[in-house]
Amino acid sequence: MARKPGPMIKSLNISFLLVLVVLIFSCTDKVAAQLPKKTYQWDEFVMGADLSYVNQVEDYGGVYKDGGRQADPFTIFRNHGANVVRVRLWHTPKWVADLNNGKYYYDLAGTEQTIRRAKQAGMAVNLDIHYSDSWADPDHQEIPAAWRNLTLVQMKDSVYQYTLYVLNYLKSKNLVPEMVQVGNENNNGILWPTGKVSGNNFNAFAQLLNSGIKAVRDFSINSDVKPKIILHVAQLQYADFWTRGIIQNGVSDFDILGLSHYTKWSTVQTMQAVTDTIRQLVNRFGKTVMVVETSYPWTGENGDSYNNIFSAADAAPGYTLSKEDQLRYMKDLTQAIIKGGGKGIMYWEPAWISSRLNDGWGVGSSWENNAYFDFSGNLLPVADFMQFQYTF
Repeated sequence: MARKPGPMIKSLNISFLLVLVVLIFSCTDKVAAQLPKKTYQWDEFVMGADLSYVNQVEDYGGVYKDGGRQADPFTIFRNHGANVVRVRLWHTPKWVADLNNGKYYYDLAGTEQTIRRAKQAGMAVNLDIHYSDSWADPDHQEIPAAWRNLTLVQMKDSVYQYTLYVLNYLKSKNLVPEMVQVGNENNNGILWPTGKVSGNNFNAFAQLLNSGIKAVRDFSINSDVKPKIILHVAQLQYADFWTRGIIQNGVSDFDILGLSHYTKWSTVQTMQAVTDTIRQLVNRFGKTVMVVETSYPWTGENGDSYNNIFSAADAAPGYTLSKEDQLRYMKDLTQAIIKGGGKGIMYWEPAWISSRLNDGWGVGSSWENNAYFDFSGNLLPVADFMQFQYTF
């Protein structure tokens, strides 16, 4: 009869097994770390970055570094896997010009500069038309000064003619965007009060959206580049109701449902909930779904005198505010989007670092702790999430 192992032998066996487990996991981590990077094509999966602020940041002393060396930020993003640059367009932002010696930055001329830099660096473009002279979001959708006092019929024509003009102008410069957002974060409509959603009445809003959509489609007839149309709602918890509202009011000819996802303002808190929500949207509406705005802080600290929008209290559940967890969060969010059937992710203003820029509310940046760069302009690990090999 075989002898039973004694206590010492049992202890040695357990110790051996523990060492073996540690070695296996250590080797697994090393293999994962050594996996070759993957550069995605934009029409395969969008790895996007909104770089609207870059020109102004650079004009006011902002410097970007990769590996300790100063470099062009568009090149930095492309080298680290970005394949789309998102850029905002305001109609006539005179208030910006008043702060910047007559330079508008976010009008058509300023947007043209950003688009040119993006395409020269080898990236596609998502043109985000705000249809306003300033920020358009769930709380602000101000009619451009040039369109005030117009009737709904006249405003529909203005949206159509303006959208068509913008695209034809960019075509004349060989800068047609691959995607066009007809509006930005339009939870409560567009061009208030004319196109404001009130009492669940989407009718006027839908008519204005369709005018912008028709302009893009009419432009595409004679364009080699035929822009994909994105309609944009902020926060995943509102997406189903909002999309039903526009579709039930006759808005159906769009390609991409664009979402903003910031855990600070979202009730969709876990990665599984992100996956489930996106899968539901894909299955219910049959549209491509992308997160076109998101971010995550790498610190709760502040590097300048301009108070940051995200504070030390704004960590997502299960994550810390650190350089390591900024990368982990973005990798996890990207995988959650893919798992739900989503086709892209765009990070909002990862290059809005501190500088002498005055945005009207402060000097510096209120987003610097969400950037891809530290307070000295050095690239952070988060940039590598764009070249991670995800499971599709």
